[in-house]
Parts: sequence; structure tokens; C-alpha cells
Amino acid sequence: MDKLEEIIAIQSKLNDTIFQKKDIRDRDGNVLSVEKLQQEASKETIGPNTEVNEWLRKYLDALDDESRELREELLWKWWSKDSLNMQNIRVEIIDQLHFWISLALTAGLDAQKIYDIYMQKNTINFKRQESGYSKANKTEADNESIST
Repeated sequence: MDKLEEIIAIQSKLNDTIFQKKDIRDRDGNVLSVEKLQQEASKETIGPNTEVNEWLRKYLDALDDESRELREELLWKWWSKDSLNMQNIRVEIIDQLHFWISLALTAGLDAQKIYDIYMQKNTINFKRQESGYSKANKTEADNESIST
């Protein structure tokens, strides 16, 4: 198991533990699970009133809040005599990772899918840089070629 696979497995276990401990139930009355969310995410069509949509929103809100906490750690007053608290900055980044991995799990991504999609998108990003990517020529058409 590589490091990303291990992180995903540990986060999946943590999420399931939280669902169980907090008695968070799915619409069928069963304790929610990462596996249930992933099964729903694998469906062809997912509407707005689904558990996947609900949990993607919750995890994104949490990720946004962790980004705010990280932002508060950064110094913007160039005249300040303060110093960065790198220990706390690193912890806030890992807090973000927890919620990013939860988002990925909820969207049905595993380590291999993350890698595959990342590599495809990275290729597109390099092509965009080579072609002078800007607002004037921005399009999302190239993203449609990404196989998920």
C-alpha cells in the first residue's frame, strides 16, 4: 500500500467512526458509511437532494473553514515584527488534507483514480501554459477529455 492509499484508508475509517459515534444515519435509517456514499457517487445521475451532494457540501464547507484558519496564520503586514508559526501552519494544511480526502472519498475517488485524473489534468495545465492561457482564450472544453 502506498502512502496515498494508506491516508485514504485511514480517513475512510475515521469518517466511518465519526458517522457511527455521532449516529449519523442515511435516508434508509442505517448508520451512514463511506462505502454507502461511494455507491451513490457511482450512479450515472446524482441529483441535488442526495447524500453525496449533502456530504460534498459539508466537507467543502469544512475545507473552506480550514483554509480560513490557515489564512489567519499568514502574515500580511509587511511592517510587522511577528513571525510565522510554521508548526500551526503545517497542522492547518493537514486539517485541509483531512477534508480534501473526505471530499475525494465521497466523490468515489480512490488513490488510482486521483492519480489518473491528476496526471490528465496536469497535462492539460502544461498545454495551457504553453499556449498562453488567459481569460481571453479560457475554455473548459479541454477538461471534457479527462476520463474519470
